[in-house]
Amino acid sequence: MQIENSTTHDIAEIFRLYDIATDFQKTKYSVHWPKFELSLIETEIKENRQWKIIINGQVACIWATTFSDPQIWEEKNLDPAIYIHRIATNPDFRGQNLVGTIINWAKEYAKANGKRFVRLDTVGENKRLIQHYQKFGFDFLGLYELNNTDQLPAHYHHKPVSLFEMQI
Repeated sequence: MQIENSTTHDIAEIFRLYDIATDFQKTKYSVHWPKFELSLIETEIKENRQWKIIINGQVACIWATTFSDPQIWEEKNLDPAIYIHRIATNPDFRGQNLVGTIINWAKEYAKANGKRFVRLDTVGENKRLIQHYQKFGFDFLGLYELNNTDQLPAHYHHKPVSLFEMQI
């Protein structure tokens, strides 16, 4: 198993995994991911913020990170944190605790970059997902209405978000 930055060669696979995740979300939840802009993914790749887990030469999971997320975290954005977004697992690798792998990696990545928190969010009140993230050691901070969603993807508009953080 390897964790490394995604490259432009991964773009088709990234969008394939997003499509699979979105299709799954549509069967379970009322809120699901929109079609993400290519420019968003290209920027994340260029800035080394798009990641992948490789197992046996295949992309098993992808996610994005940032060190700043002011529209979602508002005043808490001043805290030194890493923010995780858009975890999508290849169906061939489900059940292998890849979220746990990402969280362990994120804690080390945060420490190496002088951060004290690992944070993530999800749109809406998905009780199973809340319990899932709590199982990995995240504190559920509650459901929040965002003040400004203009620059955020469409699934954030007019929806509350569940916020999670882990102090390291």
